[in-house]
Amino acid sequence: MEALVKENGVIAILEKKLQQIKAKEGTIYIVGPVHLPVTLDGETVMFKWYCWLKTDEAEEDLSLFISRLTKESLAEFQQSSVLVYGDFEHDEITLVRMHSICHTGDIFGSKRCDCGFQLKQSLRMIVEHGSGALFYLANHEGRGIGLFNKAMAYVLQENGYDTVDANLSLGFENDRRKYDDAIAVMKQLRSKPVKLITNNPKKINALRNAGMPIIGRIPLWGDISVYNEKYLKTKVERSGHLQEEGLFHE
Repeated sequence: MEALVKENGVIAILEKKLQQIKAKEGTIYIVGPVHLPVTLDGETVMFKWYCWLKTDEAEEDLSLFISRLTKESLAEFQQSSVLVYGDFEHDEITLVRMHSICHTGDIFGSKRCDCGFQLKQSLRMIVEHGSGALFYLANHEGRGIGLFNKAMAYVLQENGYDTVDANLSLGFENDRRKYDDAIAVMKQLRSKPVKLITNNPKKINALRNAGMPIIGRIPLWGDISVYNEKYLKTKVERSGHLQEEGLFHE
């Protein structure tokens, strides 16, 4: 495999698009940017896409690293990525959304949560602003418990549990999500302050604790319905999300 990679000139192409970041544990590899045309509200918008992979050991020889990947079952796992728009590196004010993967909301359009709305609305806000980045965090499904466990939590929710108690009853913490790797990638792409699109103060604190400067927050509420109102109220009442005035009609 190594000889074939070198012979075909793959290394010469990829070495210009691969970066390494030394993490607290292991090494993060970033590949990109890849030009990604995205349909947004009926129009095609060009983003720059990066994907990252964390490994236990760094491999200085790129051909050996690629050869090693052919032996891994990466398709069995999720990798996170980021969509970048505009001059994310240099603009004085730019927007960032740290978006946790939601298989049911983002892909199927489920109304049990507001995740699909938040995903699209964040992209709209970034494009309207002129620059920004949406980090799509693949190991955050169900607040970090995984898709299968999330499905079991949904069964509990259909039997009266709220989202917090469902996770706790399955033996998990309310929220297992970590942001260290995403913040390391963010710092690689930008050193100036960011404005965070979020309702979750834990995301704000994660960036601040990692030394990433923040110059403000943009709330992201919407698409409230009879299907997700209890879920959204639980976010505020039990998970500490920042509520906007008049969000719920009592």
